[in-house]
Amino acid sequence: MITIAELLRASGLAAVDARVLLRHVLDVSDVYLIAHANDAVDEPLAAKFRALAARRAAGEPVAYLVGEREFYGHVFKVTPAVLIPRPETELLVELALERLPHDKPARVLDLGTGSGCIAISIAAERHLATVTAADISIAALEIAQANARRLKLANITFVQGRWFEAVAGEQFDIIVSNPPYVAVGDSHLTRGDLRYEPAQALSAGDDGLLDIAFIVAHARQHLVPGGWLLLEHGYDQATPTSALLQLAEFVDVHVWRDLAGIERVSGGRAAL
Repeated sequence: MITIAELLRASGLAAVDARVLLRHVLDVSDVYLIAHANDAVDEPLAAKFRALAARRAAGEPVAYLVGEREFYGHVFKVTPAVLIPRPETELLVELALERLPHDKPARVLDLGTGSGCIAISIAAERHLATVTAADISIAALEIAQANARRLKLANITFVQGRWFEAVAGEQFDIIVSNPPYVAVGDSHLTRGDLRYEPAQALSAGDDGLLDIAFIVAHARQHLVPGGWLLLEHGYDQATPTSALLQLAEFVDVHVWRDLAGIERVSGGRAAL
């Protein structure tokens, strides 16, 4: 029999990936792997780990292999039907929470919710807020609804439609979105995890701004006076996104950097 330590070393993977996969197979914690490094692993479980390790070595994302990813302190179910939640997107949640009161109701709209990680994280932190999460993909909405059920949230609703289709005539205090913003044909789409993620959630026109421009152009009619629109975008899209916001007559237009120092979110307020 092979030990935990030997199995991890023999995988040929980066240590962090190997540990995540073995934790998943054995249903144990990192602490367990360390404390029991010399324990033997039953061959059926070792074979299951090797199969996952081979798929990871071929490029499949770890999150899809184990079926989950942590985001903003919660574990979210993920499948190839949704984007993998990323740490930089937590900035969007933080900015929304800063603008939402703890002690009174507010309405929030999350456009292109995917796994639901943004909408659910907001709903979990602001129980008086009513959160609506929209997505065009029925498969994505099924994942998002499952994630909301895991947290037993009663203040979130999921609707199907492209962008504002499902909320006609409704207004919100805050609209957030992590829309597709990678240019069609961008070489990044052929590398790493992006190869396995849903294309419709990644790409938006020749310059990546197609969906951002659409959201900005239609958001004001869905915002209360003084309501905020907050958008995640690519590392080089802050300037054009800010210009779109200003053209649409948003005020207090601002750009926020993520923990890596990259201009990650742009936003503005609907005039009072």
